[in-house]
Amino acid sequence: MNVLIINGGMPRGGRTELITRFIASEYGFKYEDISAANLPFLTGEPDQWQLPEVVAFKEKVSAASGIILISPEYHGGMTGALKNTLDFLTSDQLAHKPVALLATAGGGKGGINCLNNMRTVMRGFYANVIPKQIVLDPECFNYDDGTLWEESRNLVDEMVHELKMYIKMSEQLIPRVILD
Repeated sequence: MNVLIINGGMPRGGRTELITRFIASEYGFKYEDISAANLPFLTGEPDQWQLPEVVAFKEKVSAASGIILISPEYHGGMTGALKNTLDFLTSDQLAHKPVALLATAGGGKGGINCLNNMRTVMRGFYANVIPKQIVLDPECFNYDDGTLWEESRNLVDEMVHELKMYIKMSEQLIPRVILD
C-alpha cells in the first residue's frame, strides 16, 4: 500500500514534523515535506507546470494509493505553503483517492477550521476524504522520544486503519466503476 504523507507544517522541528515522522516510521509510509519539494509560488504561468520539481511532485501524488494531509492551523486554515503546494495538483492526481486529514493545534478548540479548510480543498479535487479526522494539541505528544501518548497514538492508529480500509475499497471499486 503506497500511502504518501504530505507535511504542510512549518517550522522545522515543530509538532507537524514530529507527527509526520512518527506516522511514516510507525506505518512505513513515505512523506513529502513541502519545504523540501522546492515548489515555487504558483503564479499560473504555463511554464511552471513543466518544472521538474512540479512534475516529480505530481508523479508522487499520482502513484500514491492514499494520502495523509497534515497541517498546523494558521489563522483559521491550513498553511499557505500547503495550499500553494496543493494548487499544483489537479483532479487527475486526486479524484477518488482516499485522503486522511490531520491538524496540529496550539490547544483549545484549534485545528477544526484547518480540517474543514483541507476537506473543502480536497472536495474540489473530487478526492475521497475519509470521515475520521484528527486534531492533535501540544499535550498529545511525548517530546522526550518523538512519539505520541497512548490515547493520541490510538486515534492515529484508528485513522490509518480507516484510510487503509478506504484504499482497499477504492482499489476494488474504482476499476469497476470506470469500466461500467
